[in-house]
Parts: sequence; structure tokens; C-alpha cells
Amino acid sequence: MSNKKKESPKKKSYGPLIAGTVLLIAGIIFSVYAYNTSYQKSLETGLLLSEAKAQAGAVKEGSAEGDLDALNAEVSRLSEEKLSLERPYSYGLVAVFFAILLTAKGIYNALAGKASGDKTDIRRLAQAGLLTALCYIGFAFFKIDIPAGTEKASFHFGNVFCVLAALLLGGYWGGLAGAVGMTIGDLTTAYVTSAPKTFLLKLCIGLITGLVAHRIFRLSRDHSPKYVTGVTVLACVCGMGFNIVADPLVGYFYKTYLFGVPQDITKVLVKISALTTTVNAVVAVIAASIIYLALRPALKKSGLFVDV
Repeated sequence: MSNKKKESPKKKSYGPLIAGTVLLIAGIIFSVYAYNTSYQKSLETGLLLSEAKAQAGAVKEGSAEGDLDALNAEVSRLSEEKLSLERPYSYGLVAVFFAILLTAKGIYNALAGKASGDKTDIRRLAQAGLLTALCYIGFAFFKIDIPAGTEKASFHFGNVFCVLAALLLGGYWGGLAGAVGMTIGDLTTAYVTSAPKTFLLKLCIGLITGLVAHRIFRLSRDHSPKYVTGVTVLACVCGMGFNIVADPLVGYFYKTYLFGVPQDITKVLVKISALTTTVNAVVAVIAASIIYLALRPALKKSGLFVDV
């Protein structure tokens, strides 16, 4: 009599594929409409904002006359107006990127199927929600802004929790936690136009970190502390190394061709982004490695450690 365990039959699912396809079509249509309406108005507002900032700067330096308080109020008003006009197009692009991910998952489910006995791990889902919130907090509240014309870059702690999520939960769930948390951070701050790029890059950071840690080196509870430390640092370096290269490169084409930002401003942004991304990467590698190595024993002891 065979003792071989029977595998659960796999059932093909078409729900995510249908939902992803519908969302993708709707997202593209909405994005095109938003780009040709509200976003074009935001470009005009951006020109007025640049002029108002220049006037306020000249008055502050004493090279021109004018009411500085009134000019600062105008700068603030135009900044808020520009931000509100940029939101619809950014929301549309985020929907498109999310729809592409959902469609890819739907294609996989349709072709490979899903085991009928598979259930969502509640611990992993709860930890993903917590790390999503930490990614948002790390970016939205712990950052230093660096302006470049009407655009910005920043030093922040969001990447720390993005990498940590991939180490704790694996590439897929960790990447989603980082992508969702930091995208919400962009959408609710002055970085709204960076939200679609953030979703894509943070997802990739999580996938790469998780791939190295859990698929290539099989990081698990039965490895030695020395092995765990080495793999943890290597996985973090790989994930953030990707970001150092991809963030400025993708950012240049993204800002230039999807948002029509003038190339002179884009070039300045790329230089600033290269600096901030490198500093953020170093901080993320060090902090995420330390936090993960400290959390492992506590999670094992409490029974909350998730096998990836």
C-alpha cells in the first residue's frame, strides 16, 4: 500500500484574469483622458508656479519689490492646485500597473491552476498589512525633501521596511507590502506623480530580495547564524543594488515621456535621485539586516515566524 501523499487537485481560476483585463482597459482609457485634460492644466499651473517662486525669491533677496507674504501665499495656492490636477493621471497609471500585475497573476492561475486546498496564511496576511503600514510611515513621516524646480526627491526610511518585508514574507508578499505602502505614501503627499514608478520599483525590490533570500539560498529556520547573516545582507544588497541603478534610469524616462517634465529639470532630478537612492540603499541594507536578524529569534519563540 502506497504511503505517498496525494496532491490536491488543481483548479483553474479565471477570475483574476478577467478582473485584471477589465481594470487594465479601464485604467488605460482613464489615464489617456486624465493626461489630455487635468494633467495638461497642471503643466500650465507648473509654469505659473515657477514664475511665482522666482518672483518670491527675487523679493526675498532684495533684487525686486513686492509683497513677499502675498507671493508666498500664491506659491502655496498654485502648489496645491498643481497637486490636485496631477492626481487623476497618477491614479490612472497606478491602476494600469496594478492591473498588469493582476493580469499576470490571472494568466498564471488560468494556465497552472491553484490547488483546491490552498488557504491564505492569516499570519502572513497580518504581517503584510503591518509592514505595509510601516512602509507608508517610513516614507511619509521620516523623510527629508530635496526640491528640484517644481519636482522633489527625498531621503527616507521606507525602503528599510520594504526590504524587511521581503525577508520576512518572501518576494511576492514583501514586494506587495512595499509597493502598496509606499505608493499610498506618494499619493497622499507631494510625490503623487512618482506613485506609479514607486509601485513598480518597490515591487521589484521585494521580488529580487525574496528571490535571493528564499529561492536561491533557501533561507530558513534550520541554517546557522553565520549563514543567515550572510544571506540576509546579500539579499538586501541585491534588492537595493537594483534600486540604485533602476530608480534614476527608470525615473528619467518615466518623468520625460509619461509626464512631459522638461529634460533640464529631469537631468537635475536624476542626479539628485542617484544621491538620495544610494544613501537610502545603504541605510536600508544596514537597518533591515539588523532588524531582521533581531526579529528572527523573537518570531520563532512566539510562533509567528512564517516559513517562506
